[in-house]
Amino acid sequence: QVQLVESGGGLVQAGGSLRLSCAASGRTFSNYAMGWFRQAPGKEREFVATVTRTDGRTYYADSVKGRFTISRDNAKNTVYLQMNSFKLEDTAVYYCALSLYTGAGLDDRSKYAYWGQGTQVTVSS
Repeated sequence: QVQLVESGGGLVQAGGSLRLSCAASGRTFSNYAMGWFRQAPGKEREFVATVTRTDGRTYYADSVKGRFTISRDNAKNTVYLQMNSFKLEDTAVYYCALSLYTGAGLDDRSKYAYWGQGTQVTVSS
């Protein structure tokens, strides 16, 4: 069974930076696409970023493009989300997820089979 554990959330000021980590176990990490989603108060869970299998291609939601960077370290079974230039609207619980799919559609949360418990990111003015 896949287990995903997020870490690195916290309170940051607008304009600041934070790096989230997601450690995976139970599967061969490098064989699967990984994604980050977030859910803000009163909103649906939304796609943030994904990195594909070992080729490492990345895709981003328009709302974070140019500010957030997803990366993976297969040797450490870890995926990261570097978040820069925080905006107040970035406040959310951030979730790491693993997908068994390839190709298009990785911005769809239904394509992800395993999820972490989330880590809170709060942006203050």
